[in-house]
Amino acid sequence: MKHLLSFLIPVFAIFALRANAQDASPKPVKWQFSAEKKSDQEYVLHLKGTIEKGWLLFSTTMGNDDPNTRVVLDSSLKATIAGITENGKLENRKEPLFDNLEIKYFENEVELLADVKVTVPADKIKGTINYMVLKGDDAVPEEEAFSVAVEKSATTAAATTANTSASQGDVADDDASNKSLWWIFIASFGGGFIALITPCVFSMIPITVSFFTKRSGTRAQGIKNAFVYSLSIIIIYTLLGFLITKIFGASALNSLASNGIANMIFFVIFLLFAFSFLGAFEISLPSSWANVSDSKAGMGSMVGIFFMALTLAIVSFSCTGPILGNLLVLAAKGGNSGPLVGMFGFSLALAIPFSLFALFPSLLNKIGKSGGWLNAVKVTLGFVELALALKFFSNVDMAYHWNLLDREIFLALWIAIFGLLTLYLIGKLKFSHDSDVPFLTVTRLCFAIVTFTFVIYMIPGMWGAPLKGISGFLPHEGSQDFNLNKSLVDIQASLESGAGSGSGGHTANTVKPKKLVDILHSEIPGVESTFFDYEEALAAAKAANKPLMLDFTGHTCVNCRKFEKSVVSAPAVMKILRNDFIVASLYTDEKTSLSDEEKYVSKTTGEKVNNVGQKNQDLEVSKFNRNSQPYYIPVDLEGKPLVSKGYGYDPKEDVEAFVKYLENAKAEFAKRNAK
Repeated sequence: MKHLLSFLIPVFAIFALRANAQDASPKPVKWQFSAEKKSDQEYVLHLKGTIEKGWLLFSTTMGNDDPNTRVVLDSSLKATIAGITENGKLENRKEPLFDNLEIKYFENEVELLADVKVTVPADKIKGTINYMVLKGDDAVPEEEAFSVAVEKSATTAAATTANTSASQGDVADDDASNKSLWWIFIASFGGGFIALITPCVFSMIPITVSFFTKRSGTRAQGIKNAFVYSLSIIIIYTLLGFLITKIFGASALNSLASNGIANMIFFVIFLLFAFSFLGAFEISLPSSWANVSDSKAGMGSMVGIFFMALTLAIVSFSCTGPILGNLLVLAAKGGNSGPLVGMFGFSLALAIPFSLFALFPSLLNKIGKSGGWLNAVKVTLGFVELALALKFFSNVDMAYHWNLLDREIFLALWIAIFGLLTLYLIGKLKFSHDSDVPFLTVTRLCFAIVTFTFVIYMIPGMWGAPLKGISGFLPHEGSQDFNLNKSLVDIQASLESGAGSGSGGHTANTVKPKKLVDILHSEIPGVESTFFDYEEALAAAKAANKPLMLDFTGHTCVNCRKFEKSVVSAPAVMKILRNDFIVASLYTDEKTSLSDEEKYVSKTTGEKVNNVGQKNQDLEVSKFNRNSQPYYIPVDLEGKPLVSKGYGYDPKEDVEAFVKYLENAKAEFAKRNAK
């Protein structure tokens, strides 16, 4: 309020003295208004302003008590503004006229896109735009009324024909503004099942089985524990996710997946579980806690089960964070109820299978009373958890470029771990707490064969084999010192490039990447030059007259690595990307700091953007309304999307669909170039 009082008196004094002159002279901002209909309940109001030279127009994102630009709808419409997107170069500085208040403003031009939600369909959108402009010591409040006819959205009409293959790659639609809460629930429920097949969630199954093996002595107790566990998962995800989203925004979940401290905590948690399963120590609550829990009629059991559910929620964020982030962007468009409904649907899908796993150990207890095979299961899980712990350390190693756990070192450790597990299964390696293995059972032999087969499968990876089956777990291929597979791909690319260099060949790339090439690696093999900076890549696209493929990815993105190895690495895809596109891999978790000149305040979140990852994340959110990875979106030479939707993670790994997506983008680019 103090900022408002500090400028109201001088502003209105100036305004009163110059009232007649202002009425007679042109206004500092010339506005053009239009509106389009997206659904019966939602319209988009376009307000395009041309700002006179020397004048500054205040942003809509400043505080309510500060000088601001506001769009006010006519009360007869029975409509509200759900949000305003600003397109233009947003600047900020401290203004002495307002007691050094940090102001946000535009110069020359700006476009405001207001999402209008109505309860009754309307043919016109009426209202006023109230804004403050500044020139030198002159701060002038202005107001302009508008009344515009509503037109049908061209993009909405074309959405079903522009590209049908794009939707196959998205976890959820980009635009859910006209979707019901039921639709949000169904989409989130499906997202929960997708999350189950991610490595971070799937790897929690052994821990869950081991935990409930000790707690479910009877079937009745197993059912009770399963119910409490499922309910805990739902409560934690629904409440915690809803609060995080409302307080910090949907990108907070995605940020957690790439946070160095969080991943190191996950690494330590998995190591503790691994060493405990191997028999180094027993994880248990203090005896005093156990005594208290006994006197509280099973309270300790409930707390322990809730803790396991919380562990699942925290650790699984490394893989579910991107899926949740995307779903929460979708759910946020369902009003205040949207995130709540979305998180409930997601957690319900996640809880159902884990309930079954929680029930299963009660049967294991009955079978395992007479023998020591149950300890063998526990030790086997210990080896698995030890291998999985390396994934979280690898996340931190890649994000901060420590280069301690390169791809071949990671593989060597996994080969050693699963090789030792094979020896354990056939009885050649034994721990002090193990029972004697007088003979090799068929069950042990089968597991040993599977494990040893896995070891053999990994060995070619030491020389660069893609290893598509486990690509999501491995560090990026660029970290490998010797990569025979990459060398062969590069040779093939060189031969194809030479064959196409004649009159019918493709335009050569005259601009080469310079920024970040010393620390970042392309995960798209065979592309001659991959860029890691948006502006640099766009300049290269203009020079080569090619569309630009933006690949929003991350060092810690499990689904990115899987999609790259299963779909993007396909020869048909690589040929198109190599010959017909400029490719930019934009890492959203890259920690390299921006220079002081490059740092800015995000017009979407209002937060300071300090590093490369934050810049790329802000670009994805502000320009394409997404914050999940992987996300592929082709753009033209002006940075405008060539298709109605980007292509996200595709669990079906449909190469043909992605090729069709690229061909559609190429056709649209050619059409725009011909105009």
